[in-house]
Amino acid sequence: MNSLFIFRRILSIASSSKQIYTITTKLSQNSLNNSSTQTSLFQLYIQRHDINNAYRLFLKITNKSDYIYATMIKSLISKNMLDKVLDLFDEIKIQPSPIILIMLFGVCARTNNDRAKQTGRKFLNEMSKDFLNDNILLTSAINMLMRFGDVKKAEDLFQKIKKKDIITYGAMMKGYTLNHMCNKALDLFEQIQLNLSNVSYSIIFNACAQLSNDRAKQIGRKLLDGMPENFKENKYIQSSAIDMLMKFGDVKKAEILFKTFEEKDIITYSTMMKGYNINNEPLKSLKLFEEIKKNDIKIDEIISVILIDTCAKIGIRSICESIVNQFPSYLYNNQYICNALINMWGKAGLVKNAQQIFESVNQPDVITYNAMSKQILLCVIFNYLIFFYFVIEVNAYGKNRMGLEAVDLYRKMPNNLRNEISYICILNACSHSGLLDEAYSIFNEISHKTQQVITTMVDCLSRLFLFDEAKQLIEDYEKCNAPYSVMYMALLSGARNSRQSHLSQEIYKRMQLLFPNEKHHLRSASVLLCNISSSLGDHEEAQALRLDRIKEFGNKVQVGLSWTEVNGEVVQFTAHDQSHPRSKEIYAEAQRISSELVKYGHVHDANWITRPLREHETAESVLCSHSERLAIAFNFIEGRKPSFIQITKNLRVCGDCHQATKLIAKIRQVEIVVRDANCIHHFSTNGTCSCQDHF
Repeated sequence: MNSLFIFRRILSIASSSKQIYTITTKLSQNSLNNSSTQTSLFQLYIQRHDINNAYRLFLKITNKSDYIYATMIKSLISKNMLDKVLDLFDEIKIQPSPIILIMLFGVCARTNNDRAKQTGRKFLNEMSKDFLNDNILLTSAINMLMRFGDVKKAEDLFQKIKKKDIITYGAMMKGYTLNHMCNKALDLFEQIQLNLSNVSYSIIFNACAQLSNDRAKQIGRKLLDGMPENFKENKYIQSSAIDMLMKFGDVKKAEILFKTFEEKDIITYSTMMKGYNINNEPLKSLKLFEEIKKNDIKIDEIISVILIDTCAKIGIRSICESIVNQFPSYLYNNQYICNALINMWGKAGLVKNAQQIFESVNQPDVITYNAMSKQILLCVIFNYLIFFYFVIEVNAYGKNRMGLEAVDLYRKMPNNLRNEISYICILNACSHSGLLDEAYSIFNEISHKTQQVITTMVDCLSRLFLFDEAKQLIEDYEKCNAPYSVMYMALLSGARNSRQSHLSQEIYKRMQLLFPNEKHHLRSASVLLCNISSSLGDHEEAQALRLDRIKEFGNKVQVGLSWTEVNGEVVQFTAHDQSHPRSKEIYAEAQRISSELVKYGHVHDANWITRPLREHETAESVLCSHSERLAIAFNFIEGRKPSFIQITKNLRVCGDCHQATKLIAKIRQVEIVVRDANCIHHFSTNGTCSCQDHF
């Protein structure tokens, strides 16, 4: 009997790597150098999932076959040892087959660093022309190039494919979407004459969701309505469709689709909850969380981040504490969770809690990710981790109008960790706290002033009514750059606060000239202009502007909402809300509060009413039924007098409500925290606000 055959039989019954090693020590060096023996050993290590020994043996094999390479690469990929795959290609001695190249391009796409880009491009350029008819290989190359951001080269390769299939089209559309070129993805979709795959549906829904313009809505809804029944049972496609509908603002249709799911899992729940958050319906997101718990579905990192975002939107301390206390302890070792928590505590007005999280990341064990977190972020270096927490903490101080504390923390931040995000956060903190000198000092220190940094400084100057300086900054920027609409929105917002009608009209007309296609910003600018006219008592002009806006942009208006929590229940109010079962009591209390305000000298400022008064309405009745005023009143009718009231509002608080809330805090001796769309207002019992009236 052949000795090699006997050796293979002995090896085949070895149950562990240790036994294999013991057997090999009995062999002569000649036997160990035999290619057949090495191949047998290599196969056995692979079968036993002993990748390290297999790799060591692989390096010793002199005549490696295509099969040996392919097996080794596949095994390394299965263990996520991607750098070793790249090491292997640095020394490869054979012309790679299509299968090997497909695996390589996949590894380079996943790794996506400088080394991977160099290796991937090298082997693509050296690839045999005989492989240009292999659609699977070329599709993997397109995917790699798109991951690299090399769209032009991917397009060139796509054009070389003579017989394109749906997988190839899918790779291109996904690549366009990945590179934020969703219009190109839809252009390509409209050229397809093939039956779509399940992956194709998800890609197109994602592209439509990212765009969310009229064209995308038309394509997305038509595709969803005409989708074959067999695809409607695919939860991944349906989850993509829900995400798309939510980003369209079509919550009702998303809910109908969600209810068709017989078995809901963590993916469908997370998509729906994220959609509710996007559409300012966080209470519905919390209800779904209760459903998740009833169905015994395990909370993972993704759901946790969404839940924390839900809490951040509501901004009520007790709700934040209740939800966070339900998280498994291991989640606190996850960077994304900690980032989200700092943001949440900052938005809830609990800067100390945010600071505790911030300080805890300096502990060595926090940057050691456990197995559960590796899916989210595997490659964050230590310096970036520290930088990220500095930025979030600075932002938390800024949101809470703690400008000096934010500046102090910024000064402690190492220079090499500062970048655009940190500059924006600190300038924003100065802007919201009226710290002009500090803002100028920091702005002048910044060597490379990006578009966003300059925009933030424009906002700072406009907020302090320094319009000439703000306009000069915009003028200097536009000498070398295209105009940027957000700068003009910041300028217009400041003009609105100072009620400068002529300046506001000048800014709006310039925006119409410069940005005719930016409907979203023009609509918002039109609303601000209308509000300015109303605040100056020019209701005819305001009505004319309102009609022009409806004619040009439609009648869609964002509804003002306020949330508050009393006795463990989160309640939502809209302006002039009559939906609460205790509405009569709420309005009676609002009237009592209003009478107290008048006694203390408060005059209801009708300039903040943005429409003509209706019959039987007064300035007092309209202003006192703003959503935040109803939320305050509700807190006072629920049992004993509160010592602390917290409210979150999705729009900016008006000037009359701001002045009234300062007085309410003083008269009723209750601390009130109101988070609006701009910042967090801490109203103290001495009748002051943390924003120092820079709202």
